[in-house]
Amino acid sequence: MNKVGFFRSIHLKFVIIYVLLIFIAIQTIGVYFVRQLETTLKDNFKATIEDRVDLLAYYLEEQLSKDRNAEDESTPTLQADIYRLLRDYYSDDVTEVRVIDDNKRILGSSDPDNQYLVGQTAIDTIINKTLATSQPANEERIDRSTGNRIWRLVTPIETNGEIVGVIYLEGKIENVYEQMKQINKIFASGTAIALVITAILGVLLSQTITKPISDMRKQALAMAKGNFSRKVKIYGQDEIGQLAMTFNNLTKKLQEAHATTEGERRKLSSVLSYMTDGVIATDRKGRVILINDPAAKMLNVSRETVLSSSIVSLLELEDEYTFEALLDEQDSVILDYSDQPNPLILRANFSVIQKETGFVNGLITVLHDITEQEKIDMERREFVANVSHELRTPLTTMRSYLEALAEGAWEDQEIAPHFLNVTQTETERMIRLVNDLLQLSKMDSKDYRLTREWIDFIPFYNRIIDRFEFTKSQNVIFERKLPDHSIFVEIDEDKLTQVLDNIISNALKYSPEGGKVAFQIEDQEGFIVISISDQGVGIPKENLSKIFERFYRVDKARTRKLGGTGLGLAIAKEMVEAHGGKIWANSVEGKGTTVSFSLPYDRTEEDEWE
Repeated sequence: MNKVGFFRSIHLKFVIIYVLLIFIAIQTIGVYFVRQLETTLKDNFKATIEDRVDLLAYYLEEQLSKDRNAEDESTPTLQADIYRLLRDYYSDDVTEVRVIDDNKRILGSSDPDNQYLVGQTAIDTIINKTLATSQPANEERIDRSTGNRIWRLVTPIETNGEIVGVIYLEGKIENVYEQMKQINKIFASGTAIALVITAILGVLLSQTITKPISDMRKQALAMAKGNFSRKVKIYGQDEIGQLAMTFNNLTKKLQEAHATTEGERRKLSSVLSYMTDGVIATDRKGRVILINDPAAKMLNVSRETVLSSSIVSLLELEDEYTFEALLDEQDSVILDYSDQPNPLILRANFSVIQKETGFVNGLITVLHDITEQEKIDMERREFVANVSHELRTPLTTMRSYLEALAEGAWEDQEIAPHFLNVTQTETERMIRLVNDLLQLSKMDSKDYRLTREWIDFIPFYNRIIDRFEFTKSQNVIFERKLPDHSIFVEIDEDKLTQVLDNIISNALKYSPEGGKVAFQIEDQEGFIVISISDQGVGIPKENLSKIFERFYRVDKARTRKLGGTGLGLAIAKEMVEAHGGKIWANSVEGKGTTVSFSLPYDRTEEDEWE
């Protein structure tokens, strides 16, 4: 088992949970505190300005109700008195203060740059609202020129209960928000410091919990490796300390049980190791808990990969059986794992492991390789069936004709010779079949020997072709593509003559009238390749690999009609392989077939003969 990484350990989880709890608590308190503080600061800001505006309104009321002599040049004008009052009304929290009479005419402004507005009419909605209702009004808005937030306040100026004007003020409430930003930064820094301290404390605290658990984990790993001598250190008498004591007691009991079972395991391992059959054991849920080397080899799996896997899946029986069905299976189950190049057939026998109470503990499966046995049985059945069929056909024909002759057909001078000719033909066919079987039987025997001698293959091949060319009955063209130099090979002349006879006979049988049979020899590295090609019906691709099997015929009806036994190419294959060569066929359906075989050819030996 790999060591638990820091990012997966309980240390990190504990610290994260601890830090998150503190973080959530701080954030909850912080949100409430900041909102309350923001509200308080804004209220204080507005209250301070409103108090000052009320005082300013008092002074402005005196100026607006004051009698002025227009002819006395020494008396200041109303605008001059108002500008003097507004100029003295300076504050860092106020952007501008304006005084507007009841006719909406601007009487003065505290901003020197806005003195050109004096005498103009104010058209602001909030001013009109206050003039109409005699009630103060205020609002927050964004200054389009600076993008900062401002607070606008309009306060009425009343004399004897009648409104004579209003004070319009723009306050820098953005300062309050700037203060809140500073406070938030301080709060965030404090939160970060608190979380760091919390994380450190969390690590220290988590170690007091995880250290005993880590010790128990190490002990468990040691136990998994067979070491029961270690003990878990007990740090206290709390729940974790009691768990450590229980773990130590469990270790002691496991050590005793392990000592008992180890001896039994060794005995069982010794028995399984020397068994030739495969053995697989499962638990009560059908999971593999034991598999010996023969079974792993038969199934082509490794012991490590199949342990804990399902026995049904391992044997590839999901479509036919469940684990419960295997528990009730009394007969052997044949498992066919054959593929194209490698046949494999196993017989599986199942035995249930049960307690005396009848409780099922698992299943024992014994595998026996019956591939060779099944192959021999199949070949025997196929051989008997083929021979029986091949002999029955001519015997049935002969019986029918002989019965007809016995019933008087022998007296008919026209029918009797025909019946006797058919009987003779079928007899010769049976004789050829028996001779071919004897030939194959000799080649299958261990004492089969070839009588080899060095011959020039070109004249030898030409003589065989000439014989067929002189005796052919149909109109077929022979084409030869043979080297003009000698090729000496060591062969059994009689056996190679039979090979060529069988191949050329087949080529002529399936060649159409006016067709062509081509004969060719190619010199390849270490071999010569002899090829015979026809222009017959060809062989389907799916049948091409089977034509060298015994009794195999693509078109059985036509082959029997032409006198074939289905053994010619099988005999040719056996003889070519006995000479150390190979035989194969290439065919295009509807265009023809080429049968080729190779023979060992040593040019240095040829030079010695020359």
